[in-house]
Amino acid sequence: MAIYNYKGIDRKGTEKSGTVNAEGIAQAKQKVRAQGIMLTSIKEQKSKSGGGGGGFNITFGSGVSVEDLSLMTRQLATLFKAKIQVVESFTALIEQSDNPKLRVILSEVRQKVNEGSSLANALKDYPTVFDNIYVNMVEAGESSGTLDVVLLRLAEFTESSVKLKNKIKGAMMYPIIMLLVGSVVLGVILVLVIPKITKIFTSLKKELPLPTQICIFLSDFLQNYWWLVIIGGFFGVIAFKKWIVSPKGKPVWDAFVLKVPVFGDLVMMINVSRFCSTLSTLLNSGVPILASMKIVKNLISNIHMQKAIESSRVNVSEGSTLAGPLAESGYFPKMVTHMISLGEKSGELEPMLNIISDNYEDQVEAKLGGLTSILEPIMMVGMGGAVAFIVMSVVVPMMELNSIK
Repeated sequence: MAIYNYKGIDRKGTEKSGTVNAEGIAQAKQKVRAQGIMLTSIKEQKSKSGGGGGGFNITFGSGVSVEDLSLMTRQLATLFKAKIQVVESFTALIEQSDNPKLRVILSEVRQKVNEGSSLANALKDYPTVFDNIYVNMVEAGESSGTLDVVLLRLAEFTESSVKLKNKIKGAMMYPIIMLLVGSVVLGVILVLVIPKITKIFTSLKKELPLPTQICIFLSDFLQNYWWLVIIGGFFGVIAFKKWIVSPKGKPVWDAFVLKVPVFGDLVMMINVSRFCSTLSTLLNSGVPILASMKIVKNLISNIHMQKAIESSRVNVSEGSTLAGPLAESGYFPKMVTHMISLGEKSGELEPMLNIISDNYEDQVEAKLGGLTSILEPIMMVGMGGAVAFIVMSVVVPMMELNSIK
């Protein structure tokens, strides 16, 4: 089935437009005419996200929100759990979805699955909607026969990610506003105030202090090359984002992030909580431990923690312990690996993982709550230091000018 957009005129002469699901254009025309509409145009609606072909393509967002994706995933998990076939499940999703772009993508995925493709390969053609984590988890679920469990966990993971991002945004909002306002104030001082004072300084027949020279240089640079600052900043951000996801840049960046005070602990806690809660859910649902660890590894954002989990998975496949490689990596806290080891020895691994997950979720909440209180004084000291530097660079030459007079 495909989705067709149509335009036409009804019996009253009113213009009508809409969409219709059909196996082909002939059936689509028949369905529209059955509604008493005379067609003026009809064409198949296609997505811009995938296709698998080459060529140059730029996309600005997928048009599918995280909330839409989470709801769709949860509905699909429910349908699979009810033993409904994949194609029939996607037909139901298309009818229920309110997002037109998501409907088109689901229609194309359904068609590819109907033609013999696996669900993971069909989703892989739409990277702006279904990222690598999503596709890898679906692939693991298909191979282990636990796709409904994996999809349910994916929905929960997506929802928790949205909540976490909103909390981080809330904690960072005040410091970001302070940074923007402070930068604007400093920019105004350097561009509008300093040039007027510079004329007075040039009348002095002696060398200016180093802070004053730096301040005048910054003022001249912003006045003459402000466009370079904007362009350089824009392309700098793009280059940095590409570097931190590149094969060479990601290991360096991920190692650096874990060493940053406060933020490093936060990243570690989030990943440990995600690892433990997901692994516990999958094991309780009957997913084999090797397949569970493959799924969990793809949920971890830090590449070094991913490697530790992969080493642990290999260790388990060879009949050894789960906790050993995690402890040796140094990226998992000793308390965590000790509790996992106790859970393995006692046969109570799943409950122990739940305890660890709940504990670290509470720590993440507390850490985020204290983030603003830590950042506020840092921002105040930083902005105060910048203003004091500019003031001193102006006051010292002024004092020298008065002494000459």
